[in-house]
Amino acid sequence: MNLLFLRLWMLCLCILPGALFAQQIRGRVLDSKGNAIVGATVQINSTNNGANASGTGEYLLKVQPGSYQITARAVGYESLVKTAEVKGNQTLELDFVLNESSVSLNDIVVLGSRSSQARTSTDTPVPVDVIGAKEMKLVAQTDLTQIMNYVAPSFSSNRQTVSDGTDHIDPASLRGLGPDQVLVLVNGKRRHTTALVNINGTFGRGTVGTDLNAIPVSAIERIEVLRDGAAAQYGSDAIAGVINLVLKKETPWNANLMYGQSLTNTLGKSYSDGKTVQFDLSKGFNLNNKGFVNIAAQYQDRGATNRGGLDTRPLLYSSVWPSSATTVEARQTLKAADDAKAQAAGLDRNNMRVGNAAVKNFGVMANAEYKLGTNVTLYGQAGYTNKEGNAAGFYRLPSQSTQIDLSIYPNGFLPQINTSVHDLSGGLGLKGMLGKWNWDLSNTYGENSIKFNISNTLNASLPVGTSPTEFYAGKLKYGQNVVNLDVSRRHEFSGVFSALNTAFGTEFRTSRYEIGAGEEKSWSFGIPSENIPGRMIGSSSTAAGAQVFPGYKPANALVKTRTNVGIYADFEGEFKERLLLGAALRYENYSDFGSNLSYKATGRLNLFQGLALRGAVSTGFRAPSLHQIYFNNESTQFVNSVARQVLTVNNESPVVSQFGVGRLKPEISQNYSLGLTGKFGSFSMTIDAYQINIKDRIVFSSQFARESGTTGTVNTILNTVDPNQTINSVQFFTNAIDTRTKGLDIVLSDRIKVGANTLNLTVSGNFNETKVTRIQGSSVIEADPSLKTRLFSREEQSRFESSVPKSKINLSANYQVKAWNFFLRTVRFGEVTYRSATIPGTTVAGVPYPADNDQTFSPKWVTDVTASYAFNKHVTLTLGANNLFDVYPDKAYINARNNQFNYATDATQSYTTALDNTSNGRFLYSRAVSQFGFNGRFVFAKVGVTF
Repeated sequence: MNLLFLRLWMLCLCILPGALFAQQIRGRVLDSKGNAIVGATVQINSTNNGANASGTGEYLLKVQPGSYQITARAVGYESLVKTAEVKGNQTLELDFVLNESSVSLNDIVVLGSRSSQARTSTDTPVPVDVIGAKEMKLVAQTDLTQIMNYVAPSFSSNRQTVSDGTDHIDPASLRGLGPDQVLVLVNGKRRHTTALVNINGTFGRGTVGTDLNAIPVSAIERIEVLRDGAAAQYGSDAIAGVINLVLKKETPWNANLMYGQSLTNTLGKSYSDGKTVQFDLSKGFNLNNKGFVNIAAQYQDRGATNRGGLDTRPLLYSSVWPSSATTVEARQTLKAADDAKAQAAGLDRNNMRVGNAAVKNFGVMANAEYKLGTNVTLYGQAGYTNKEGNAAGFYRLPSQSTQIDLSIYPNGFLPQINTSVHDLSGGLGLKGMLGKWNWDLSNTYGENSIKFNISNTLNASLPVGTSPTEFYAGKLKYGQNVVNLDVSRRHEFSGVFSALNTAFGTEFRTSRYEIGAGEEKSWSFGIPSENIPGRMIGSSSTAAGAQVFPGYKPANALVKTRTNVGIYADFEGEFKERLLLGAALRYENYSDFGSNLSYKATGRLNLFQGLALRGAVSTGFRAPSLHQIYFNNESTQFVNSVARQVLTVNNESPVVSQFGVGRLKPEISQNYSLGLTGKFGSFSMTIDAYQINIKDRIVFSSQFARESGTTGTVNTILNTVDPNQTINSVQFFTNAIDTRTKGLDIVLSDRIKVGANTLNLTVSGNFNETKVTRIQGSSVIEADPSLKTRLFSREEQSRFESSVPKSKINLSANYQVKAWNFFLRTVRFGEVTYRSATIPGTTVAGVPYPADNDQTFSPKWVTDVTASYAFNKHVTLTLGANNLFDVYPDKAYINARNNQFNYATDATQSYTTALDNTSNGRFLYSRAVSQFGFNGRFVFAKVGVTF
C-alpha cells in the first residue's frame, strides 16, 4: 500500500507541474556573429529556475504568469539581463545576443557561495578565478595540472622524476601550500584523493593529493579556483582554497587530435623526445528538452624524456680503489682500464633516465541531468580513467655488489617502475524546490588504485642466477563515499536589508584505505617459504626485495576505514547593492580522532561605482589522511649515491611510541584576506592580500639513521624491530611544525578594440612567502639535540619554505582577426632554493660541509604561443609551442667540496664520500626543487573538428 501511494505521488509530481505551468519563455542564445553559444545558462534571477542552451542555442523555461528578470550568461561572454512579462497560456519568444568578454579569469562563479544570486569574480567577497573551456583550448599544455600551472598564478604543479609513484601523479600547490591543503570538487561535490602518499624527495613529500589528470580536459566546461580558506563551507582540506571542476552539458560534437614533441637544445646537446599523441572527444545530447547527457573521452600517449648527465664516478666495476693504488699514476691507470672495460661492454655513463615518465592515459566522463518535473531534477556524473606509466630509478652499477647479480646483469641495470592507475568515480542526486526552499540530495563515490610492477630488476638476496627480473610489488587503494543533503532559500525584503540567503546541510563520509602485499620474491630476503636464506657477501647482507621498489610485505598489508559526519549553516545578507556580509559555521566529527568546529566571516563593501573592498576571516582544518596514519613500508633510497634501506612506520608502530610521538591530530588554520576589486567598462581588476597561519602541520620526518657504533637512541629503537641491523634508517609522520604564509594575488584584464577586432589582455600574479615558525618534537626528541635536528632537517624545511616559486607573473594576449586567432603568454616563474640537510660548516669526513651546497635558482620567463586558423565553422588547425625560447632552469652545480679534490688524482679520498647537487653528474637540473620542469621547448599541431 505504501509503495502504491509512493508511485501515485511521483506520478502527480511529474504531471501536475505541466498543468500549472502552461506558460513558457523560449528563445536562442547567440554570439555577436549569430553563432549559437552552446551550454549558455538562462536563469530567472533569484530562483533556481533555469535552462542550458542546446546545440542550436535554444532554451526553454516553464513559468507562471508574471514579470521576470532573466539573465543569460556563458563563460567567456558578458552576461545580459532582460525583463519578461508573461501572460496566461503564453509562449514568449526572448533571444539573447552576448558580447565576448576578455580572457580574464573573471566570469560567473558559483563556488564560495550558496546564494542563488549569480556573481562575477569581481562581485564575490573572496577571490575566485574562472578558467573556461575556450581558454583551455588556446594553451600549449596537454595535462590539466600543466594547463592550470600556466593559467592560474596561485597554482603550481610540476612533473617529478626518479620519485617512484610520484612520477605518475603530479603534486600540486595553491598559494604555496601543500597538495593536501586544497580541496577538489567536481560539479560542487567532493572528489576523492589518490591512493598514493608522496614519500620521496620531492615537493609535497608526506602529502596525499588529488590526481587532477584523471579527469579528461575534454569533459570540463570551466574550472573555478577559490583562493581562500573554505573549511567552514566545504570541510576538511580546504585550507588554501577549493578547485571546482564544472563538467560540460549539452554541446555539439567536438574532436581534437594533437601531436607534439620536445625539440630542444641544452648544454650543447639536442633532444627530440617526449612524443605525445592526444585525442579528445566530447558530445552533449538533448533529452527532449528535459535534460542532457554529455560524454567526453581522452586518450594520451606521452613518451618519456631524458635530460640526465654523465655519471662522473671514476670506477664503474669496482667500488673502492685497491690498496695498491696509492699514487696518482696508479689511480689514473685503473680508471682508464675501468673506462675501457665499460666502453667495450657498451656501458654508457649516461645511465639514468631523468625526465618525464612515459604514460598512456585513457579516460571517459559523463555528466547528465533530467527533469522529472518542474521542481525535481535527477542528475549524475560518472568517470573512469586508466593510466599506465613507466618510470626509471637509479642505475645499479656492477660495482654495487650487495645490490646486483653479475650473472644476470654484468654491466649493471636500470630498474623500472610500471604503474597501473585505475580511477573510478560516480554520483547520483536529486535536486529541486519545496515551497521556496531549494534542496539537493546526493551520493558520490570515488576510488583510486595503483598497482606496482617492477621490471628490468632483480632480488639480489636470491641465490646467484636465480632471481626473476620482473615482480608484482603490490597495490595501494583508496575509496571514499559521500552523502550530502543541502537546503537553501533566498529571503527578499523591502528595506535597506534587502535579502538574506540561508543554507544548511549535512555530510556523511566514509573512507577506506588498503595496502596489498606483493609476491614473496618482491620483498623477501632469500625465500622464506622455501627455507632458502638470503645471500651474503662476506659479512654484508645483500639487498632484499626488488631493486628500486621492494614490494609491500604481508606485514605491511592492511585495510583501514573511518567515518565522519559534518553539519553546516551558511548565511549571506545583502544591504541593497552597497554591502554584502556572510557567515558560515561547520562542525565535523571523525570516528578516529574527534571533532572540529570551523567558522568563516566575509564582507564586501561597494566604495563607489565599480570599486569595492572585500575581506574574510576564517578558521580551517585538515584531518590527517588515512594514508598518513597507516602507511608503512621498507624501501631502498639513495643518499649521496649510497643505497640505504629505509623503514617507514605508521603511528601504530612501537617504533613511533619509543620516539615519544603520539597519534596524528588535525592541522588547524587561521585565514585572513583583504582585497580590492574594480570593474570600469571593459577593464577589471582584483587585488587580494592574505595570511594563512597553520598549527600542527603534519610532516614526514627526516630519516633517523643508525649512529656509528652500537649505542645511541636510534640504534636502540631500531634493534627492537631489526636485530640483524639490515635497516639503515627510519622515518614517520608527525605533527611537528607551525607555518605562516603571506601573499598577494593580482588579476588585471582589459578588452581593447583594434580596428574591427578585439585584443584581450590579462596580467596576473601571485607573490607568496611561507615560513616555518615552530618545530616541536616529543619529549624524547626534544631531550636529544641530534634527534631534533633529524626530525625536520634544513632540507625538509626548504620543501615548505622555498621549493615552490615565491612569485609567478602571467602576461597573456589573445587577438582574433577574421579566421585567425593568435594567443601569446609569457610566465615569469620566481626563484626557488634548495637547502641541504647538513648545516654548512659541519665537519663531514674531516672536511667542513660547504655553504654552496645550498643553491638558489633564479627567476625565468617561459613563453607560449599558438596560432589557429578556422577553415570554416567546423574545422580549425592550431600550431603552437610551449617554452618557445627553449628556457631551462639554472644548472645544478657540484659544490666547492667536490672541487677541492679530483677523485682520480687524490689518493686520500674515496668517491663514495662525494656530496653534490648533481648526484655525481647525473642530475643536470635539480629534482628537489622545480620551477617549471626541465624538458625545454615543446612544439605541437592540433586539428579540431566541431559538428
